[in-house]
Amino acid sequence: MQSHGGQVRNMRGNGPSGGNPADSAGSARFARRRLLKAAVFGSPGVRNDDLSAPGTYAVNSSATHAVIGTVLDVSPHILVLQTAAGEERLTLAASTTAWRGEPVAPAALKQGDRAIVKRNYVRYTVADRIWAEIGRVTGTIVERDAGTLLVDEGTEQGRKILVVPERSSGRIQVRFPRLQPGYLVDVIGLRHQGFVEGLIPATSQPPYRADQPPSPPLVSGGIPDTISGTATWHEAGEEPEDLIGLAYPALDPETGCEGHSLSPALDDLAPAPAESGRGHHGRHTRASLARTGSTSTGTTRLDSQYVAAAGHGACSGAHRADRYAVDPHQAGPGCVQLPYLSLGSVLRVRNDCAQRARELPVTSCGAAARLFCDRCVTCGTSPRGRVADLTMSAFVDLGGELERGCFNATITIGG
Repeated sequence: MQSHGGQVRNMRGNGPSGGNPADSAGSARFARRRLLKAAVFGSPGVRNDDLSAPGTYAVNSSATHAVIGTVLDVSPHILVLQTAAGEERLTLAASTTAWRGEPVAPAALKQGDRAIVKRNYVRYTVADRIWAEIGRVTGTIVERDAGTLLVDEGTEQGRKILVVPERSSGRIQVRFPRLQPGYLVDVIGLRHQGFVEGLIPATSQPPYRADQPPSPPLVSGGIPDTISGTATWHEAGEEPEDLIGLAYPALDPETGCEGHSLSPALDDLAPAPAESGRGHHGRHTRASLARTGSTSTGTTRLDSQYVAAAGHGACSGAHRADRYAVDPHQAGPGCVQLPYLSLGSVLRVRNDCAQRARELPVTSCGAAARLFCDRCVTCGTSPRGRVADLTMSAFVDLGGELERGCFNATITIGG
């Protein structure tokens, strides 16, 4: 299964320590959007000379309790990570827990693993939780071949391959009984070269097809400033892996969110190139995905055990996969009434379960979240619908547990 009707985003080597020295600058560029917007349009309390200051929301600074890096060394007492800011040494306490496909001892982590760590909120150099090689696939199934699924996550994120091993298929299909093209899927698992090994269902599958989400209830008066629902997390696409921010489900259409404002003719004239040295990690419009018949060598390579188990045959062309791809803007506004915002807008996000909150900038488009009218049950039952899709670092910093997939959240427009 090599083409799957479009480019498939590489699962490895897309972090700030993956060999690209420009990534740390990229984090500051994304994080400074709020300040740049304020400099142009004006905002109380923000001065023009603030633009020269380091990004307030940059990861690995004193502003966050999440750190992402590559494991250089691990012992029963010390974890050494290579991060975008340099080498980071974290103490492993008796209470430190780790996840690598399942709960493991921190010392069981492997050299070379990509890991995200939640620091202790009081003792900053102590690691509370560690997640190694955790990945997530969230979107519309556009093709299936036995236990291998091609999932369209929207043009902002591209397409990913999800492999459901036999040992996890029962657990996943209890929550996702319709693993067929046209239906939604949201699964957490282990990242491999070119695919995610699905292990944990992140939610329950909506009963409707991806192109038929429910409409939001009618409300009288204006949309309230405070809205409750589900906050989820996503892997980095073209944004820096260590970014603190969120993808918002209702960006102003004039921003070209998810490429929906671009005509096919324009897409054909301006395909999105892959970033040098990263495989296919750049933004791809649906038209550019459809034009591509295969991916770079290694981008979609599966381990031999999964290839054999899936029984791959000849794959269908782009037309079959694209038949099931869904533009969230064509499907409707989703089941939550949200006001339009722009990139750089600020939301105050509160984790209602951990009772932690912080202001986060809108750094990307999260329109695909509108397709999911589900609830989070991390603590009680949240109102229906996803109101924010956080970067991994923001999710962890707010006290979220990555393997749970969500937390009950309240967002306040304007911070």
